[in-house]
Amino acid sequence: MRKLVFIIINYNDYKTTKRLIDNIKDYSVIDKIYVVDNNSTDDSYKNLKKLEDKHLEVLKTPHNGGFAYALNFGGKKAIEEFKKVDIIFSNSDIIINSNENIEMLKKSLAKKNVGLVGPVIYELKTINRGWMIPTPKQEILGNLPLIGRRFLKKIKYPEKHYKGENTNVEVISFCFFLIKSEVLEKIDFFDENTFLYYEENITAAKLKHTQYEILVNNEVAIIHDHSVSIDKSINYINKFKILKKSQLYFEEQYNNATKMNLFFLRFTGRLTLITLYIRLFFKGGLKK
Repeated sequence: MRKLVFIIINYNDYKTTKRLIDNIKDYSVIDKIYVVDNNSTDDSYKNLKKLEDKHLEVLKTPHNGGFAYALNFGGKKAIEEFKKVDIIFSNSDIIINSNENIEMLKKSLAKKNVGLVGPVIYELKTINRGWMIPTPKQEILGNLPLIGRRFLKKIKYPEKHYKGENTNVEVISFCFFLIKSEVLEKIDFFDENTFLYYEENITAAKLKHTQYEILVNNEVAIIHDHSVSIDKSINYINKFKILKKSQLYFEEQYNNATKMNLFFLRFTGRLTLITLYIRLFFKGGLKK
């Protein structure tokens, strides 16, 4: 039977990472837990190392190269140790109900031609079950200040799409997902040219050129205690700038955006940035 490795990405968030470790450490379906500390600037790594045992190993990246970089760092370690293996990648701010939930996700991943599997995710009073890769036009409209979100609703699948145990989708959230090591190697791992955001869309675009499918297991749900470590480390404006930089990279490199598309993406992104500055000015400063 294939081994299952659980990889947690940590950055300056020891308490939340420890909460997840305590949550899953006794799950029999998990053969090994890796914590990848993405070069934290606090005492996270030192404190996490104290938790190590034969079942849990804590790794530290040489530098903070971003989210995809940390995913690759852990994924390559898992492949080095176990060769062909199923891998769970997880943010630290995840809550899982049971060992059985992981077993059900692993069963979905075992299906032929399935490359990635995600659960139903409860976050910020919403349900996340995947989405369609947006067109450049949808991204441009989605960038519009104040009204952009209504256009992005079109990339969400209708409720009736989610029937049965598993549903095919184009993209799943990377806060928590499963992937086969063969798929990771097939797509030459995750693209490290973004620091944060758009890893999901980029990977989905890569998978379009393979035989592998992406599934959501409709019978497994987890809680995403949203962006704890990110919110502690990056202020609101900087997060937006990183998001828009990743968006442009995805559109230019993976989504066939034209020069005109890229112009309007930059233009609408700047409009929204100006709106954010104005809003924060009247609120009295940057919001963390």
